[in-house]
Amino acid sequence: MFKDSTTGLDSILEKTEPDQIDTYLETQAENLVDSDRPFAAYMRAKFKEKKISQQDIFRRADIPEQYGYRLIGQTKNTLRRDYILRFCFATGFTLKETQRALKLYKMSELYSRVPRDAVLMIAFNRGMSDIDSVNRLLKEHDMAPLEECAHEE
Repeated sequence: MFKDSTTGLDSILEKTEPDQIDTYLETQAENLVDSDRPFAAYMRAKFKEKKISQQDIFRRADIPEQYGYRLIGQTKNTLRRDYILRFCFATGFTLKETQRALKLYKMSELYSRVPRDAVLMIAFNRGMSDIDSVNRLLKEHDMAPLEECAHEE
């Protein structure tokens, strides 16, 4: 998807002067999000990379299809981080990919000091992609399962 890591770009920006902004934007064009909806662009690129359809993601995430399209396309926003996490688990995201998706959606990333987040991080690190399995793991540790999306908001 991107040629260079975000850390690498951050390092370049530390050394970039204001009069070098145009040069940075030109030389790093293939590494920059060229959309006013970066979450949508990121998710669609990931779906393509992982060779999975949006319909399959919505089914696996147990999110109504029309609502799912609006969330992915960022024409509808949610404050429910669990919905975005459902997409990430259903797509088989790594923890790193999930953190990026949350950040692009302008949501807080999973934080290892928060017990429920720690369990979710372990689930991502172990490649869990089945929502029911993730919810069982959460329940085993007396934590709330991923919030259900039974209806459109």
